[in-house]
Amino acid sequence: GSVSFCARLGSRRDGGCRAALGSCAMSPAVQGLVLAALLLVLSRDWGCAQAAGTSGTRKPSVVLILTDDQDVCLGGMYVPSALCCPSRASILTGKYPHNHHVVNNTLEGNCSSKSWQKIQEPYTFPALLKSMCGYQTFFAGKYLNEYGAEDAGGIGHVPPGWSFWYALEKNSKYYNYTLSVNGKAQRHGENYSADYLTDVLANMSLDFLEYKSNFEPFFMMISTPAPHSPWIPAPQYKKSFQNVSAPRNGNFNIHGKDKHWLIRQAKTPMTNSSIQFLDDAFRKRWQTLLSVDDLIEKLVKKLELLGELDTTYIFYTSDNGFHTGQFSLPIDKRQLYEFDIKVPLLVRGPGIKPNQTNKMLVANIDLGSHYFGYLQDLIINKDTDGGGWSLLPRLRGDKNLTWRSDVLIEYQGEGHNSSDPTCPALGPGVTHCFPDCVCEDSYNNTYACVRTLSTSWDLQYCEFDDREVFVEVYNLTADPHQLTNIAKTIDQEILEKMNYRLMMLQSCSGATCRTPGVFDPGYRFDPRLMFSHGIWAHRLSTRSL
Repeated sequence: GSVSFCARLGSRRDGGCRAALGSCAMSPAVQGLVLAALLLVLSRDWGCAQAAGTSGTRKPSVVLILTDDQDVCLGGMYVPSALCCPSRASILTGKYPHNHHVVNNTLEGNCSSKSWQKIQEPYTFPALLKSMCGYQTFFAGKYLNEYGAEDAGGIGHVPPGWSFWYALEKNSKYYNYTLSVNGKAQRHGENYSADYLTDVLANMSLDFLEYKSNFEPFFMMISTPAPHSPWIPAPQYKKSFQNVSAPRNGNFNIHGKDKHWLIRQAKTPMTNSSIQFLDDAFRKRWQTLLSVDDLIEKLVKKLELLGELDTTYIFYTSDNGFHTGQFSLPIDKRQLYEFDIKVPLLVRGPGIKPNQTNKMLVANIDLGSHYFGYLQDLIINKDTDGGGWSLLPRLRGDKNLTWRSDVLIEYQGEGHNSSDPTCPALGPGVTHCFPDCVCEDSYNNTYACVRTLSTSWDLQYCEFDDREVFVEVYNLTADPHQLTNIAKTIDQEILEKMNYRLMMLQSCSGATCRTPGVFDPGYRFDPRLMFSHGIWAHRLSTRSL
């Protein structure tokens, strides 16, 4: 009962496991996304039990394949932050950024900092799998962006909970990098056969499967650099996709009118040089993912050879999305729109029927908390922001299943104290600027959103933490490309309820993150409490809706 996708999780030479890379471009192999059950539940005291749907006494094994900067706009999963380190921290902890406090990709932003190591790392789900459930745990690839920084213990630091640790020092690379091999430095150069990182991760993964204990279940997390910059493909794939361009979808090269000033400042139409640059980047990103296809194909064949494929769940997802020309922003992430916050989520494994698609609202905080929350007869851990939900009854056809109808998106903008030399007129506070003076981020690109999906509404409500407390609202049923900001025209009562719900989620923790959303029958709205809490309450109290 396993799902075949991305050409059986590998081997498609049309880039099958690119999984809709690049602002809603989808390959036929991935249009049927599966959001499905995993294996077991950690109880409230993090005890373990045998998962339903498997034979024998051994718990099922799990493989998580995590790509870097890969979006999908049809089906998929939401990330609570459109940036690598905060999103990865949410995957590992099952918490929203305001609870794990990783706000950006710097040590100062708590990315792999001493504080993260002390407060969060001991309680990540792999650590608990190993200590409480007897799993062998294996990590290979990019961990957190500042991992290996000397101010945070260097590469000698091995996070608790990993039996085998092969972590990249800092951010994504393909050549000329250093790995921490169980705390010891292993340096790599630029020889393809020995050093190309995606292939190195594949070989390490196969070695683990070959030599691991056969008496214990295992959890593997393989975190590839692809398709993150610098987009260096393997030599055999450098000529692939020569006729492919970035998708010209409904918001490509369109002026972002009525949006936050950072979006409005993008020059429209884009220059020819910008379009050529993003098209070239798009092709290279697809080329790098062909090596991920190879990795997955080798992994599946190895599991099949070992007789373990039918008892192993394989998940495929990404840390955040990516845009290529949407709203005239050349290339990056960090924005609140679907192309930056919606990522692929595909799974195969025991008990999962082929070719299923489920459009339930799933977030990556669910991966950290209920990789273990999907199977029968086990108690879900309710201490994390994503805990307490189980997809299994829905997959079995239960029409009365209660499920979340909204999710929180948070991002804290970054910017330089000095003016960017390419955009001096914009003054200090901007960053990631292109030569034609289009900047992708700024200090006040700091926002929080409620993404709501219910039987009656497909809605996104966002507020910026800036002087004007700028608001963006989109009805994605009528406007899937988020072209029209309806903040000034939407019904006043809905606006107030969404404002209140946003403040509730921004201060939530654990079970309070799973209270009924605005369009749920159990939702309770007291306008007297609208401005009594929330991290931006002092500004919202003076705002005129």
